Amino acid sequence: MKKIRIVIILCIITMVCSPINQVYGNSQFVSKNQIFYDIKGKQENNSEFDNGSKIEKIIVSEESINNLVLLGKVWGYLKYYHPNVAEGKYNWDYELFRILPKVIDADKSTRDKSLYDWIESQGDFKIRDRVKPVAEEIKVAANLDWITNSNLSNNLVIQLTNIKNAERKGINRYVSLDWGAGNPNFQNERSYEAMKYPDVGYRLLSLYRYWNIIEYYFPYKYLIDENWDDVLREFIPKFINSSNELEYNLTVLELIERVHDTHADIFGNPTLQNYFGENLAPVKINFIEGRPVVVGYYNEALGKKSGFELGDIITGINNRTIENIVEDNLKYYPASNYPTKLRNMSSDLFMTNDDFLNVEFIRGDKKQSSKLQCYPIDEIFDNKPKLNKDYFKLINSNIGYIYPGTIKNEYIPEVMSKVKETKGLIIDLRCYPSDFIVFTLGSYLMPKSSEFVKFTQGNIYEPGVFHMKQPLKVGKNNPNYYKGKVVIIVNETTQSNAEYTAMAFRAAPNATVIGSTTAGADGNVSEIYLPGGIYTMISGIGIYYPDGGETQRIGIVPDIEIHPTIEGIKEGRDELLEKAIEIINGE
Repeated sequence: MKKIRIVIILCIITMVCSPINQVYGNSQFVSKNQIFYDIKGKQENNSEFDNGSKIEKIIVSEESINNLVLLGKVWGYLKYYHPNVAEGKYNWDYELFRILPKVIDADKSTRDKSLYDWIESQGDFKIRDRVKPVAEEIKVAANLDWITNSNLSNNLVIQLTNIKNAERKGINRYVSLDWGAGNPNFQNERSYEAMKYPDVGYRLLSLYRYWNIIEYYFPYKYLIDENWDDVLREFIPKFINSSNELEYNLTVLELIERVHDTHADIFGNPTLQNYFGENLAPVKINFIEGRPVVVGYYNEALGKKSGFELGDIITGINNRTIENIVEDNLKYYPASNYPTKLRNMSSDLFMTNDDFLNVEFIRGDKKQSSKLQCYPIDEIFDNKPKLNKDYFKLINSNIGYIYPGTIKNEYIPEVMSKVKETKGLIIDLRCYPSDFIVFTLGSYLMPKSSEFVKFTQGNIYEPGVFHMKQPLKVGKNNPNYYKGKVVIIVNETTQSNAEYTAMAFRAAPNATVIGSTTAGADGNVSEIYLPGGIYTMISGIGIYYPDGGETQRIGIVPDIEIHPTIEGIKEGRDELLEKAIEIINGE
């Protein structure tokens, strides 16, 4: 969404060889770059709606919203459940535009008849003799009760129920499961990038596409605070009434925020970049003790020139209090938990399209104000020296320190030979690992193979169902494993692969996790494209502890909770590192 935010994409490479490849056979898994089926029939030369949906206006009323809620559910259900739609016999985006005018303002009887006839036109299919039993635990069941609870005509209920029981081949034009981890790949979804402000039909397509992806392929839908059906109803008028390009993009961003997933956001979007600001102050702030505090500089020279000092507490920007700014903007910051929302927002508080920000702050006991100069974002970072933090150091002769943000697997044997006789090892996961070190470093930390994670995976045969897979193990039989204390440092920047790594190393016999709430978004990501050239992602598989304990939204819960303090920032101290050293020394 914003240039200075780091996009974290997890790919657990070693999971490619995990047993999940054999669960359903190969039909369900498709290479990420593979697009299957040469679409013929109604797909061939289908250009009727290339330049627009031909739906100029929708009047919002209780009846139209009721009809559009039902249509969104039926359209998505058929997309993932109907065998002929799955085979790619129809351009499913364009089919929405064909049925929309028939149901928007229709009475119940006419609406149900139109839907029934539309579904009939999609052709015959086979009904399964029986559902094959699956030995794996079902973590999440498909929510299809709406078929019988929506007061639909008997014919339509029977028709939709038959589709639920249809024989599916495990291949769908619009979704496949990646080899290895099995996260969904939403292929053949056009982004209609040329339509910067899509018409009302395409805006509803955007809502329906995203809503149904979450409904059937988001492993954590059950953790969403709101009823997901209610979210669909709420956003239909918002999408219809989005009056320009910016309003449409903000509405999509607000929808994405509702899934509460730190992997989700809108990335690389010039419209939103301009809305949040093209210029940035060189001063870096984080929320410390619940308040935005200067913790450093994006650009050392420009930062010091600003006059702001470490530990300055920001209380207002451009005559608005921080509390009001945060309250008004939380809906635009997708994240799994509140600390991570503040993490993401902190980098944007000093963004603007102006040359200066009027900033109110507290230094010591004194309230002050200053005009803070801002610069184009590229200028801020182009002038910043490239810093490569050492991947390893000996803090003293008894304590080793590993920084996974720069370490490579090939360095690990040498590192572990240097710490073999030390009293303790600190693994600082306040970063994103530069390499996948779970099994390489893990083999040195464990005396034997230990379970550390279970995960769920979606289903092409039964969309909306997520099965729990067998636990994965880290480590090996190793009598010469590292016997010193292991302290793992985490905070809100510990995300995705970093969280997964913390889960694994926590299984070491003498491991202690210290710090604060992590980002709460673990597991491989799945990319989503929406009309208007919008690009977003979701966590594509569910990640759990071996006992089934949650990680999404909760994050990696530390054994010892510790946060930086404002005084510590002023003094230039790393209080979490100090605590890690204290633990190892037994103080």
